[in-house]
Amino acid sequence: MYQHILVPVDGSPTSQLGLDEALRLAALTKGRLRLIHVIDELSLAGSMGAYAAYSDWLEVLRTNGEELLDRAQAQAKAAGVEADTVLHDNFAGPVHELVIQEARKWPAHLIVIGTHGRRGLPRMVLGSSAEKILREAPVPVLLVRQPEAGGEAGPGAPA
Repeated sequence: MYQHILVPVDGSPTSQLGLDEALRLAALTKGRLRLIHVIDELSLAGSMGAYAAYSDWLEVLRTNGEELLDRAQAQAKAAGVEADTVLHDNFAGPVHELVIQEARKWPAHLIVIGTHGRRGLPRMVLGSSAEKILREAPVPVLLVRQPEAGGEAGPGAPA
């Protein structure tokens, strides 16, 4: 059960919540993780103001992505969980499509994603990779929501 757990990571606090939960699951099932980071057009556009040339932007994003994956893999190792990494940096498609392709190719038994759980206009404006993965994934998807401000969080929190 859940021997191959795919975990998209982007360095955000919500992504960390997803990774933490995936580590707990993998430890329980004696499974392994595949950590995936995708550099997409939005990543590139967000960094454009800081660098002069396209190749500079892309190299910085690649380096940051590799460091992010290395930290997540080290966290898995510290938890006694085997993990490998995949960096998609070739703009081969939107984040959700590449995650779904990786889930099929590996093959994953479960995808664990940290999500903001936005609703209404913010979700419509920003779109939701997590929602698209949830709708199209070939395997079960566990969404780990970030607690709302001022709310209790996590397993065992008072109801």
